[in-house]
Amino acid sequence: MTLLSRIAGLLRETLKATVFGAGLQMDAFEAAFRLPNLLRRLFAEGAFSQAFVPILAEYQRKKGVAATRKLVGDVGTLLAVVLLLVSVAGSIAAPWLVYVLAGGFAKTPGKVELTAQMIRIVFPYILFISLVSLAGGVLNVHRRFAIPAFTPVLLNLSIIASTIFLARWFAEPIKALAWGVAIGGVAQLALQVVPLMRIGMLPRPGFDWRDEGVRRVLAAMGPAVVGTSAAQISALLNTQLAALLGDGRISWITYADRLMEFPSALLGVALGTVLLPSLAQHYSDDDHHEYSALLDWGLRLAFLLALPAAIALGMLAIPLVSTLYHYGRFTIDDVMQTRAALLGYSVGLPALILVKILAPGFYARQVMKTPVKIAFFTVLVTQAMAVTLAWPLGLQQGGLTLATSLGACCNAGLLLWFLRRKGYYRPQPGWPAFALKVLVAVGALAALLAWLSGTDASWLHAGILSRVGRLAIMIVAGGLVYFGVLFALGFRVAHFSRREAPLPATVPQEPDDGQ
Repeated sequence: MTLLSRIAGLLRETLKATVFGAGLQMDAFEAAFRLPNLLRRLFAEGAFSQAFVPILAEYQRKKGVAATRKLVGDVGTLLAVVLLLVSVAGSIAAPWLVYVLAGGFAKTPGKVELTAQMIRIVFPYILFISLVSLAGGVLNVHRRFAIPAFTPVLLNLSIIASTIFLARWFAEPIKALAWGVAIGGVAQLALQVVPLMRIGMLPRPGFDWRDEGVRRVLAAMGPAVVGTSAAQISALLNTQLAALLGDGRISWITYADRLMEFPSALLGVALGTVLLPSLAQHYSDDDHHEYSALLDWGLRLAFLLALPAAIALGMLAIPLVSTLYHYGRFTIDDVMQTRAALLGYSVGLPALILVKILAPGFYARQVMKTPVKIAFFTVLVTQAMAVTLAWPLGLQQGGLTLATSLGACCNAGLLLWFLRRKGYYRPQPGWPAFALKVLVAVGALAALLAWLSGTDASWLHAGILSRVGRLAIMIVAGGLVYFGVLFALGFRVAHFSRREAPLPATVPQEPDDGQ
């Protein structure tokens, strides 16, 4: 389902690039969407999930259905009230928020006003998507991973449909994208209702905010918000820096980011989502061996898939960007500038994925302070490198994405070091042989891609069918070579197959409110 979501996301980006290109209007939309997106990651997918899922898993296991449903209702009501107020405040403060997001827009007449108008349209998205995250946390704890993973498809389809059918009705067609975001938020929330009803967890509004479980979630969210805010602060600073570099920079970084997010979400986000409730279960059971073994499984699977993805992302930058984006208003210069940003991301792709797997090792134990400290140290390192790489070294937007990658390497390295130091994770036997075999397979993949890729001009001036056909052949051939070498070296799918037992209800399910 995550793969389907990423494919829909790439189709969305291809359509955006074709219709709107990369310039003033696209910069304005991406900046307007960035703030609710950052708040989504901060309140919903980030801090809220980290604080809520482990406690919810504990309730489900130890206190039964009635208490768990009450916790979901109370927390959901509080989340909805707070974010409704945030949405209203954000819409009112839209003109000032533009300067927080991208002060450099003031240099271009009309850019601030257009961005502010779209902020007002997209800001309520944070309310809907946060409630979607609440529902997703409940479903994930019950091992219902498919619906939460499929949900982003609706946002992508909404933006695609708005671009095709609504853009013609606007004096400024770019506003259709903003309305697509708003409609997509409502559709994503509506999708959660039936799955929650099927497991008996559709929340009811509740205002018992002094409940022990609610207080525990809020207490855990404090440091989680601080920790997650570090990454969002870094993203906001990068947006400011990109705006100072001139028109098009935010768009080029965003188009590269979408390509980087394909493997990052498919591997890191999906694995992290699956790992967190299972790790929380093993911690609740005081089963340290299974806890460590599950982390080890996640790390091996990430290395196995992230390293070839990083190599392919770097070596196929021009084929990918030209095949997906080089149509309509997206020029050859846009291709080359997006390539520069994508190369910067490719360096840190494995680290970006590993962070999504290592961080749950702390969150599942409700240990928040260590990842918070690491996150803020990473922000300082990232921003110092961003300024240095973008200006003195002249890498511009490529320097900003490279700094993000190097910061992720720092983050992942420190998380791993502290997990081992605190005894939460002990590597299983066989890592040296495993790593050597993966590197041999990656080397074979790199050699094949270098042979097949051809010149930049052969991609930039080719027709769509030629590009798509060649890229498909390279992807299939690369996959066959990489996994073929691994198979020859003794790897089997069964070695990476793992099943986790469902969460049993250890407390009898008592009637709730007479039902």
